[in-house]
Amino acid sequence: MFKNCHANSISTYFCRVNKKEAQYEMNKRGSVNEPFLFVIDFSMNNCHVLSPEEALSKNILFDFENDKNFEATQASKEVKICSKKPIDFSHYQQSFNYVQEQISLGNSYLVNLTFPTPITLDGTLSDLFFAAKSRYKILFDNQFISFSPETFVKISNGEISTYPMKGTIDASLPNAREKILSNIKEMAEHATITDLLRNDLSMVASQVEVSRYRYLEEIKTQENNILQVSSEIRGELPADYKNHLGDIIFSMLPAGSISGAPKSKTVEIITNAETYNRGFYTGIAGFFDGKNLNSCVLIRFIENHNGKLQYKSGGGITSQSIAEEEYNELISKIYVPANRSNKD
Repeated sequence: MFKNCHANSISTYFCRVNKKEAQYEMNKRGSVNEPFLFVIDFSMNNCHVLSPEEALSKNILFDFENDKNFEATQASKEVKICSKKPIDFSHYQQSFNYVQEQISLGNSYLVNLTFPTPITLDGTLSDLFFAAKSRYKILFDNQFISFSPETFVKISNGEISTYPMKGTIDASLPNAREKILSNIKEMAEHATITDLLRNDLSMVASQVEVSRYRYLEEIKTQENNILQVSSEIRGELPADYKNHLGDIIFSMLPAGSISGAPKSKTVEIITNAETYNRGFYTGIAGFFDGKNLNSCVLIRFIENHNGKLQYKSGGGITSQSIAEEEYNELISKIYVPANRSNKD
């Protein structure tokens, strides 16, 4: 089955497979409590399932809330973004207007619109990986780096949880907390995604409930701190869930927070509105340690595109969105996290 996998031993594979093959491999490894890393692109056509040791041998490094496949290394240098050249506003507005037209026709309620921004760094992606302090981070063989603040799903002791993240504001603004929590557009956007993710979880779990709604987290960046709004949704999985880890994950893709609602039609709108291939950006990555599973959405994302770096970012568009504000949000999300200090 795994014609694109290269075996170094009977049980160790480096797999670049399609959705069906990845689903099967994740189910198989989960059923025997075998640890594995998975990395899945937005389209679900480019999937990798491999052991943490094989990932390391292929120059794929990850640290997901201290589940990692490399020895801790102190940052050798602080890495900053030196320049960024966002898409012209006129180009952005053309896509924004198309999205708004589709929303007015009732084809979607929420569309996540994104674009790449050429940037330069004063270091390498590897330098940034070791320097960055982030909840989730992955370096994929110098092809891309993601330092994501957003959990996709966690599975522990038969309980599954997901954490939709919608709403971002500069923490230094006066009354920033009150502004983001009382913003009508942000409230509607977050409610839509929370409802979507609750429905997604209900496909694989029972007793699904929103255990926390619109709580704030502060994220430190090199330029300033930002506040992000998240919710927590939980459910109970069947007793044999480890035999179906691939089924569970793929049934919830693409992630609602970076696509929109309803998913199928919204993905069509995204394909028409965006003028580039997202690739692994807004896909997911995760690690199963043999007992528990933890995964993230691949945002805060820099890609090495033919030797030049692109930072991919965007935000959710609703009928209440204003083009200038959404454009500025796209730019505000182009940042690298605070670097690790020598005390970390």
